[in-house]
Order: sequence, then C-alpha cells, then structure tokens
Amino acid sequence: MHKKTVRDIEVGGKRVLVRVDFNVPLDKEGNVTDNTRIRAALPTIRYLMDKGAKVILASHLGRPKGTFNEKYSLKPVARRLEELLGKKVALAEEAVGEIPRRAVEQLGEGEVLLLENVRFYPEEEKNDEKFARALADLADIFVNDAFGAAHRAHASTEGVARTIPGVAGFLMEKEIEMLGRALTSPARPFVAIIGGAKVSDKIGVIGNLLSKVDTLIIGGGMANTFLSARGYNMGKSLVEGDKTELARELMEKASQGGVELLLPVDLVVSMAADPGAERKSVPVEEVPPDWMALDIGPESARLFGEAVGKAKTVIWNGPMGVFEMEPFAAGTFSVARALAESGAVTIVGGGDSAAAVEKAGVAGRITHISTGGGASLEFLEGKVLPGVAALSEK
Repeated sequence: MHKKTVRDIEVGGKRVLVRVDFNVPLDKEGNVTDNTRIRAALPTIRYLMDKGAKVILASHLGRPKGTFNEKYSLKPVARRLEELLGKKVALAEEAVGEIPRRAVEQLGEGEVLLLENVRFYPEEEKNDEKFARALADLADIFVNDAFGAAHRAHASTEGVARTIPGVAGFLMEKEIEMLGRALTSPARPFVAIIGGAKVSDKIGVIGNLLSKVDTLIIGGGMANTFLSARGYNMGKSLVEGDKTELARELMEKASQGGVELLLPVDLVVSMAADPGAERKSVPVEEVPPDWMALDIGPESARLFGEAVGKAKTVIWNGPMGVFEMEPFAAGTFSVARALAESGAVTIVGGGDSAAAVEKAGVAGRITHISTGGGASLEFLEGKVLPGVAALSEK
C-alpha cells in the first residue's frame, strides 16, 4: 500500500483523532446487536493505547440528518467499546467545541475518548472546511480506520486529512491490501460472484471485473435481467426492462474477453415473496407466468460451487436470492459454504454477503470479510475513495 499507516509515525504522547466506523445496529432499547465493526477497529485502538497516544475516536451512527437525535447517540457504543477494551471510554457529548476540547485536555496517555455522532452536524456531510478544522484542532495526527465510510468525502473522513497529517489504521490497510491485491495481482483462476437485486446498482462493478476475472457468476434478482436478455420469460420476477440491452452488451463483452459468464440454470420460484407461499424449483425456461424467481435452484448452486471449487481467488458481493426468508436462503448459503470449502483466497463484500456468511456459520473460514458495503463496491468498480486519497503518501 502506498499510503502511510500508524506504523510509519510517532504517536507517543500525541493526540490522535481516529475516524472509526461504529455505525452498528441497535435494538429498541438502544443496545448494540452486532459489534463486528467495533471489534474490527480494536487492533488500531489498542496499538495507539499501547504506544501512549491520547486516543480520540470519531464516528457516525445512522442518518440523523444534521440534527441531534438521542436515538442515534453513541452512548451505547461507548459502553460496548468499554467492555471490549476492558478500559474506561469517556464520551464527549458533542463532537466539536468547548466540551470535547476540555475532555481532550483531561485525557491521559493511553486513554480513550469517543466524540458524539459527527452526523449530528449538517457540516459533516457537506465536508465543511471550518467543521473539519474544528475536529482537526482536537488532535495532532489523524488516522482513518473507517473503510466503510471511505467512499464519502465528509469532514471527518476527508476534510480533516487536509488540515493535519492523515494515515491509515490497520483495518483500512487490510481492506485496501486485500481488495487491491485481488484486482491487480490475483492468484488464478479468479472468480467473481455478483448478486443482489438490480443490475443498475452494480453496472460499474461488473464492467470493471470483466477485464480482470476468469469467471463471472451472476445470481440474485439481477440474474433475471440477464436471463430476460437471453430471451427467457421470467414471469413476475424482478426484471429491469431498461437494462436488458446493457445485459446483452455485458454478456458480449465477456464472450469477446474470453470470460466464462455463468447464469442460473434453475430457479426457486413462488407466487409471492412470502415464507408461507407455495414454492418449487424449475429450469430457467419454465418460469410460470404468475410466479417469481426468489433464489437460485439446486442445479445452479452445484454449478456455481464447482466454479468456486476450481478457483484460487474469489470475490463475492450480493446474495443469490431473498436469503432473509429461510425458504429462499439455500442458494446464498450454498455459495457461502462453497467459498469456505474452496481453499482459495476468499473476499466477501460488505452488507448482505457479510450477513450471509455469518448466518451460514462459515465467517471464520473466509479470508477477508469487508466492513464496507458501498466502499467495497466502489473500490471494485475502480473508483478512487476520497477517504483514502486524502491520506499521506509513503
């Protein structure tokens, strides 16, 4: 990686502002229900504590739209972080101004302060220079460890790094290295699996990957559009009619580039996206008029699994069906198990795919699970991430 990391700087006795991604799910009582993102930031936080830095953490939570909302307070996050660190974590009730400034002054070496939600301020998402400078004034050094927010040019992700020196944390470093290596120098065969509902959400990703992979597997709702482009009647399945021509162009590009493009050969169909509705597996050419595809079928799962089994590198982003509903989860879980058993370097994009490997019980056997849904998508698309670009070069 060409960017400086926390290893490349002296942090002892310094005030270090760390942008973390603590945008975690909370239940109705305000308790953290999944601490994956908090745990992902611990190596950087512990390293800074051990080196005697004064650690100041900044994060967003939810979408409070620039106003204070108790529902999105980071108080429960501070409590969970305290449990995980086994050390006191102070919470500043504001992110900028006199309250955090006084809290930083009282911070000892190796101690941790969490600022309140930066998105309580409209200036954050506007990347306001004055707000970025107010955050930067709290610290001597900036560390960005929030890969999940690196695709946003916000004050706490990009603006701060233009005011004080910015370096990558360990999580940011790992994300960039794992995804970057897969795109630039993968062990081959290189297989990409792209799922999810819509082609329109992932046009750029598919286009970029077609010049890099040996095999591209397409599943989920977006496969319906490709199957429709091949002339199959998809019944009441989700099909983006205005994207069928694009699907044809992408299939032609794959063919011209010598890329094997795999689509489902059978589908699990139902009359409604309802766990209690009647369902059956049918070949792609036999989708009944009033039925809709909600998962890949068993033959498709076997076909995709075979391709994964031959791979040396696999990237997966997007489920194979409506996996949140148990009757339509088999295809997604079969792909998750195929990755776990493959022996390849396996990289799972954030969001639904990360949830799927957790639900399938194979997360511990995946090489890398990205913490960034939108960020990993944009990285795979070949876009420059503002939160990474602003960091200091080695």
